[in-house]
Amino acid sequence: MYRVRRWASRHARFFEGIYNGFEALLVSLHPLFRRIGYQRMDRPVAAVEKVVKGLLFDTRMCGSCTLGATGMVCPMNCPKSMRNGPCGGVRSNGHCEIKPEMPCVWVDAYAGSRLMIDGDRIREIQAPVDHRLEGSSSWMREVRRKKGVPEIGEAAG
Repeated sequence: MYRVRRWASRHARFFEGIYNGFEALLVSLHPLFRRIGYQRMDRPVAAVEKVVKGLLFDTRMCGSCTLGATGMVCPMNCPKSMRNGPCGGVRSNGHCEIKPEMPCVWVDAYAGSRLMIDGDRIREIQAPVDHRLEGSSSWMREVRRKKGVPEIGEAAG
């Protein structure tokens, strides 16, 4: 899993294109999702998302995906779960202070972001993880956001 994750970050531009195309496909399926019901679709889509993103990016399915802003690297792989950059404990060789055998997730994220078309997104401050969303589909959440469909418990705007 670890080698695939590092390979994916070294090919971040390719995966950025795939990801953007797939997102456009999901957004185009909004009428179907609306008809079936977003709530019903979340669990099966999350299951597919977990397999795909787990294999390619070793994601933690936090429900607040930042792959597009972090060089196609899941920051939740950081032993400290740092969401907005390295902790300051990065060793001089670029490895993690907690797991010395592992390159810092943020070193990989920054390198991956330099390959991406929109590589400056790594500078965006990410919101803290909402642990209530763990295991849910960030893909479906993004479709809802783009189509103005409120989340459960959210007022329509």
